[in-house]
Amino acid sequence: MPTTRVQDYRYIDERFDHIVSLGMFEHVGAKNYREYFEIAARCLNEDGLFLLHTIGKNFKDIVPDPWIHKYIFFNGALPSLSSMSEALENLFIVEDLHNFGAYYDQTLLAWFDNFEASWKHLQDNYDQRFYRMWKYYLLACAGAFRAQSLQLWQIVLSKQGVSGVYQRVS
Repeated sequence: MPTTRVQDYRYIDERFDHIVSLGMFEHVGAKNYREYFEIAARCLNEDGLFLLHTIGKNFKDIVPDPWIHKYIFFNGALPSLSSMSEALENLFIVEDLHNFGAYYDQTLLAWFDNFEASWKHLQDNYDQRFYRMWKYYLLACAGAFRAQSLQLWQIVLSKQGVSGVYQRVS
C-alpha cells in the first residue's frame, strides 16, 4: 500500500520505487536545486520514476515577485526550465515534460469562485485586507497563466531511462 509522508526532503535517507513532488519545488530555492535533485537521485531506485510537478516561469530570474514574496509565499521562487535542466544534468533523464499551464487559469478561477462563495463563512476570522489580497492573488495568478507568463509543468524523470519507450497513461 502506498504511503504518504510529510517530511523535509533533506533528511530522507532511504530508497523508493517512485518519488512524487507536488507544489514544493517552488519553495526549494535556486541555490538548492542541485542538492534537491542529488537527494532525489540518491533515494530513487535505479529503475524508479520521479514525478516533479511545479509552477515555473519562462525565464531564469532568481528575484521573486515582491508582492507575492511579502504577502503570500515568503522566499518562494519559480524555476525556469533552464535552471531545472542544469540542476538535474547527469542525474536524471527527462522521460516526459508536459505543460498544463494553459488550463491552470481555470483552476485558479474555480478557487476564486469557491473563495467568494465561502467568504460569508470566513469573514469572521479574516479582515477585508485579507479578502482583497487573496482575491488579487488568485485573479493575478489566473491572468499570468492565461497570458502564458507562468507555466505548470509535470516532469517525469528516470535515472537510467526506461526500457523501451516511456508512455504516459491518461
